[in-house]
Amino acid sequence: MKALGQHLLIELYGCDPSILDNLEHVRQTLLRAAELVSASVIQVVAHKFQPCGVTVVVAIAESHLSVHTWPEYGYAAVDVFTCSPEPITSDVQEFLIQSFRASDATSMEVKRGLLAGRWARPAVVASQASG
Repeated sequence: MKALGQHLLIELYGCDPSILDNLEHVRQTLLRAAELVSASVIQVVAHKFQPCGVTVVVAIAESHLSVHTWPEYGYAAVDVFTCSPEPITSDVQEFLIQSFRASDATSMEVKRGLLAGRWARPAVVASQASG
């Protein structure tokens, strides 16, 4: 069944709290993860929360990568969503585990935009005539 995209949801547990609270480390980690999935980076938004935690979103031509951290729990939630025809390999998850020093991880892949039997043809958008 054809899917328009693949969305990898990664749960990282037992992470190093100081790494999870380091905005630049988290930002660089997500940029490297984007390279591992051969993505074209468009923009990065990064925010440090008080007293702790960070969120980084990397917009890519193929969709996005994001991470939200809870240093106080040693936990990070990561999304890798790409519309690339190339499968997301386990390399990206292994890299994230190492970068955040996670002691445990789970993941789930969701196929996005499954088209079999639904709107199988691209929609045509009519442009309005000016004037």
